[in-house]
Amino acid sequence: MLVPVSFYFLRHGETDWNRRRVMQGHRDIALNARGIEQAREVAPAVAKLPIASICCSTLMRAKATAEIVNTRGLALTIIDDLKECGFGIYEGQDAGGPWREGWRNGEAIPGGESLAEYSTRLLRGFNAALAKPGPVLIVGHGGSVWPLEKFAGIATGLRIANCALFRFDPPKSDNAPWTYTTLAEPASPSVAIGEAQPSAL
Repeated sequence: MLVPVSFYFLRHGETDWNRRRVMQGHRDIALNARGIEQAREVAPAVAKLPIASICCSTLMRAKATAEIVNTRGLALTIIDDLKECGFGIYEGQDAGGPWREGWRNGEAIPGGESLAEYSTRLLRGFNAALAKPGPVLIVGHGGSVWPLEKFAGIATGLRIANCALFRFDPPKSDNAPWTYTTLAEPASPSVAIGEAQPSAL
C-alpha cells in the first residue's frame, strides 16, 4: 500500500536517449543540454513548493535534475529503489517496440524486471521517501507511472514528460483513486516514455 500522504513528483530532464526514443532502464545516462535547461526552467516552480525533503533515484539523470531544482539547499536523499525499471535486453532499443504490450501483461524481460517486480520495488522506494519529513519531492523516472497505476489507482495513460512536475493526493474516501495535479512543465519540448519519434526531431 502506498503511504496515504500527499507528495510531489518530478521526472528527470531530457537525455540523448530520451531524444532518440530508446529505453534507458538502468543505463546511467546523463542529462543533455536541453535536459539541464528543462530542470532550470521548472526550478522556480519547485522553489515555491512547501517541501521539507527531496528524494531521488540513484541514476545520474535523476540526481542531476534534483540538484538543479534544489535551490534551497535541502538535504538530498538518494534511494536505490526509486530507479527506473530494468529493461534488460531492451535497454538501448526502441521505446515503442512490440515487446511493451507483453511486458505490460506480465511477461518477463530477459535480464530485466517484470512489471510486478518493478512495481513492488518502486512502491518500497516511494514509501521510504514518504517516511521522510514532508511534504516530500520525489525526483524519478517516467516508468514510475506504471506502479502508480497499480498502487494509487491512477488512470492508465498519464503522460509524464521530461521535467513535468506533479502533486499527488491520497483518496478522500475508501476505494477512491489518488488524484494528481500537473503543476509545471518546461517550455523546452519534452517527451514521455514510449512516445513515437516526431518528424520535427
